[in-house]
Amino acid sequence: MQLGAIWDTLQATIQLAGNLGRHPAIPLVLMGEVGTYTPVRLAFAWSQSNQTPLILGQMNFFLEFEVCFYRFAQEFEVKPKP
Repeated sequence: MQLGAIWDTLQATIQLAGNLGRHPAIPLVLMGEVGTYTPVRLAFAWSQSNQTPLILGQMNFFLEFEVCFYRFAQEFEVKPKP
């Protein structure tokens, strides 16, 4: 809601899985800016549950950015796609 989306005006639905499967969800596409990179369209599944975490990558984040995880160092690096 802070982003200007209104739940009642959106029509499509998405079926979530796991412990979120019982909550209704709808697709939400926004322009997102990561760091100093050019803004890109990011797709999210917006759930009515207040307990739903933001999970980047579940829709298209990994299609827009190259993400390298360094497990031992507990770090990650994000770069725009080439």
